[in-house]
Amino acid sequence: MQPPRKYSDPDAIAQVADLNLRSRRLVEGAISGQHRSPFHGFNVEFAEYREYSPGEDLRRLDWRVYARSDRHYIKQYEEESNVRVTFLVDASASMNYQGKRAALSKFDYASTLVVSLAMLLTRQQDPVGLVLFDESAVTVAPPRATQAQILMITGLLEKCRPSRKTELGKMLVSLGDQFRRRNMIVIVSDLLTDLDALYAGLNRLRFSGHEVLIMQVLDHDEMDLPFDGPTIFKDIEGEEELFAEPWAFRRSYQAAMDDFLAGVKKECGARGYDHVRFFTDEPLGSSLSYFLHSRQEASRQGLR
Repeated sequence: MQPPRKYSDPDAIAQVADLNLRSRRLVEGAISGQHRSPFHGFNVEFAEYREYSPGEDLRRLDWRVYARSDRHYIKQYEEESNVRVTFLVDASASMNYQGKRAALSKFDYASTLVVSLAMLLTRQQDPVGLVLFDESAVTVAPPRATQAQILMITGLLEKCRPSRKTELGKMLVSLGDQFRRRNMIVIVSDLLTDLDALYAGLNRLRFSGHEVLIMQVLDHDEMDLPFDGPTIFKDIEGEEELFAEPWAFRRSYQAAMDDFLAGVKKECGARGYDHVRFFTDEPLGSSLSYFLHSRQEASRQGLR
């Protein structure tokens, strides 16, 4: 079952098909050696039965179930469930921006990125969920590891019309209280929001034991300010307008953007969170493949 065509990028999917996205920290879940678990021993909560696969440890068979059904089943506990990955996708008005050099808006690029990763994670048997947010969490789809979930996520992204302002920090605080179990949370946003509130929200997630991956999606126009002649600059998420000559403040603007990006990267690193930047005029497949390769290599070196 394939997702709808709009946010399905065959090139991106092909380039990451042999890669993986694993949890780097202790999370509630481990199956087939994919993710490490913080739980040890047998004092864990029973989750469900699953059918026995050839080669698995026979000591884990439930012989009582076999006696009743003449079929081989294994008890699966909460510690064996795979890591749950929840994508938090920015659906505020600023994500509508699309520069002349970009084939996609920031929201369309972010959505294609999410669908590509969701397909990869589902193949790993990891449940994936989605939260669309602007000033609050406007759509929430709890994590599941099914092909139907991919279709649901894609459908929700296609129906979304980004609007309103971004209140990412406050949303993270409120959302963090709703997660009863630890998640790997992937934030996909341009991060054009109140940074102090964002860092407070990230601190709350860290306190709750969640692993966080921040994927910042930007248009190169936001870096370079490549406009010539008198230009009207309008706040996409507000009503303010400025009529100005770009050359008059281009250098100071670029310096401010450099400080903004360096600050975000530093603050994420201080909390132990990965931060990766994507630009909408760069091929998604190549950028995503490079990131996953780099993450895997860093994980290998960390285990040596």
